[in-house]
Amino acid sequence: MNSKVLRVLEYHKILEQLTEKATSEPGRKLCRELVPMTDLEEINHAQEETADALSRLFKKGSTSFGGNKDLGMCIKSLEIGSVLSASELLKIVGLLENVNRIKAYGRNERDDTPADSLDEYFDGLEPLTPLANEIRRCILSEEEIADDASPTLKHIRRSITLTNDKIHSQLTSMINGSYRTYLQDAVVTMRNNRYCIPVKAEHKGQVPGMVHDQSSTGSTFFIEPAAVVALNNELKELALKEQEEIEVILADLSAQAGEHTETLLNNQKLMTALDFIFAKASLAMEQNGTKPLFNTEHYIRIRQGRHPLLDKKKVVPIDISLGTDFDLLVITGPNTGGKTVSLKTVGLLTLMGQAGLHIPALDRSELSIFTQVYADIGDEQSIEQNLSTFSSHMTSIVSILKEADANSLCLFDELGAGTDPTEGAALAIAILDYLHNRGIRTMATTHYSELKVYALSTSFVENACCEFDVETLRPTYRLLIGIPGKSNAFAISSKLGLPDYIIEDAKKHITEDKESFEDLLSDLESSRITIEKERLEIASYKEEIKTLKERLESKQEKIDQSKERILREANEEARQILQNAKDVADETIRTFQKAGTGSSMKDLENSRQKVRDKISEKNAKLSLKSEKPTHKVLKPNQIKLGDSVKVVSMGLKGTVSSLPDRNGKLFVQCGIIRSQVALDDLVLIDEDTVTTNKLQRTNSGKLKMSKSFSISPEINLLGKTVDEAISELDKYLDDAYLAHLSSVRIVHGKGTGALRKAVQDYLRRCKYVKTYRQGEYGEGDAGVTIAEFK
Repeated sequence: MNSKVLRVLEYHKILEQLTEKATSEPGRKLCRELVPMTDLEEINHAQEETADALSRLFKKGSTSFGGNKDLGMCIKSLEIGSVLSASELLKIVGLLENVNRIKAYGRNERDDTPADSLDEYFDGLEPLTPLANEIRRCILSEEEIADDASPTLKHIRRSITLTNDKIHSQLTSMINGSYRTYLQDAVVTMRNNRYCIPVKAEHKGQVPGMVHDQSSTGSTFFIEPAAVVALNNELKELALKEQEEIEVILADLSAQAGEHTETLLNNQKLMTALDFIFAKASLAMEQNGTKPLFNTEHYIRIRQGRHPLLDKKKVVPIDISLGTDFDLLVITGPNTGGKTVSLKTVGLLTLMGQAGLHIPALDRSELSIFTQVYADIGDEQSIEQNLSTFSSHMTSIVSILKEADANSLCLFDELGAGTDPTEGAALAIAILDYLHNRGIRTMATTHYSELKVYALSTSFVENACCEFDVETLRPTYRLLIGIPGKSNAFAISSKLGLPDYIIEDAKKHITEDKESFEDLLSDLESSRITIEKERLEIASYKEEIKTLKERLESKQEKIDQSKERILREANEEARQILQNAKDVADETIRTFQKAGTGSSMKDLENSRQKVRDKISEKNAKLSLKSEKPTHKVLKPNQIKLGDSVKVVSMGLKGTVSSLPDRNGKLFVQCGIIRSQVALDDLVLIDEDTVTTNKLQRTNSGKLKMSKSFSISPEINLLGKTVDEAISELDKYLDDAYLAHLSSVRIVHGKGTGALRKAVQDYLRRCKYVKTYRQGEYGEGDAGVTIAEFK
């Protein structure tokens, strides 16, 4: 890619942003050297790496490659067997520790995570943990080797400490003893790495020893007393031994590192590559960039593209297409309207995409592979080269026409400007026609009306304009493809205060054809604005219709649910009424059966009257639903969940299972039935609990009534053995108790009395049986036992 277009399109500023995202110097070097590629496979691979790194940033957050130093010289020294210094070894351990951290960052947390293009980078990293630990154990800092680096070093340093203590002990006794009067200060000091004491010049001969230094005034001599010369010599020898042992330790560590030079070099290459890839991903995250799709058919389709060097909060996204329906796009419109930005956006996004960078545009944006991008943008006039604006532009255009081919993208800003408008327009048309006939993808901006006519009259050439709001005198920066632009010079001048008579006079100097053409453009723009407004209104109406439809569907769904609930409750209530009727009928039949043929009419009439009373009572309860309540009406704040209540209209007791709604309706659990009742149909009762049967729910979601719902108040055990009767009685009593029957009638017959005795023994042991008794006359006498539940 030619260097001029990289400079003109400000590609270097993108590299500066990219370099800031890298965290190591080798990574920054790669960022600065990044250039657009032309091989489709390489570009797709680079884009895939950027996308995978971006995905990891979203999942795991950012990471740092700061420990990745340039170890080229260190590795070369190791390869030839040289000994590395402590600082160089610390660089190696810093790299290895960073490798260990990055490898952990790249490790997939789940086994089913699909592989991506970065796995081979992370898998290739080798932390060399034993080597790193050994170096870190031996070297504490660039200036300090650990005492435990070797047993010999530890012994030497212990000896140094003991010798130091001896010297300090002797010197301290001297300065606190007989030499005290000879000393300038009662201190121990160092000169030439040997311990000395400061002696006054006049007493120099009183302190035997070696003079190592003298003060600037000559009043003090720094003398090493003869008594500690041997100890100082010993300390010097120990210091030399210590340095020799440190060299041995560093040589040993260097030898260990030298065994892994290839691994170290590979680690650095992988870390540098990863730093570079994650820098691209970080830039994409900052720019809200997406991975573009590439083709080799030389067509571009950018969706909501933004110039990456403009503030993303202020820049207006544009849609640009080129190469499908047309291969040449002529952009017209007023100055500062965004024409040049549109050119640069296409060129710069193409360069970024081919460099493996994500582009600031919506996903599924498409770019093509161009071997060269040429751009003639801006004024490059040169006084030294005696080039005017027109000459500089033409020089650049001549070079482009020589080198451009079908695999090139050409961008021209203000083509043909800087000279006579008639000649400039003619040259511009000729240049564009030459490029168009060669099938070269081209974009050009212009003010010439002749180029608008050329675009309208030539196949596969299209007009475009940057929208301008005449009312506010501000560009909207929207790129409108298919519509030629209008300069709006008269309208802008009028808004700025130019007198109307001057504008009218100016219009007289425009030819009739040009005036008609400008009027046509105005009509087209007016029609476009009208159509755009209607399109927005239609979209608004569609959205409103969609909202109304959703509301209607929601309302219908609620109605269907209410209908289903009402039918279910009605069915439950009807079932309860039928069950009550069946209970009355069963009781009536049993009464007449017990009476037999010898009963008096009076007893039968009494029994029949009881049945009538029960029926009347049921009818009265049903009729209460339509009557006004005679009890005290409860208020919503007097009811809470779990309260024991009585449903007046049904004569049933239950538990409040929901709070009243705005219509005063609430749900009450009465036994196995959950009914919705009115608040004014309830009376609070003083009961701690109201036992309820539960509804069983089947797998299909339908409610299923408990089997105990229709349990009979009587069981017949006649003809059964004791074991069979007790087994059946046990199950029957459980069901009857769950059905909340107050008492049951057990028919066992008289016979030998064995079955009666077994039944009564069982009832005596049953925990939920309160009392039992033998049947009285008319109930079955000794052949029946009546049991009452607790």
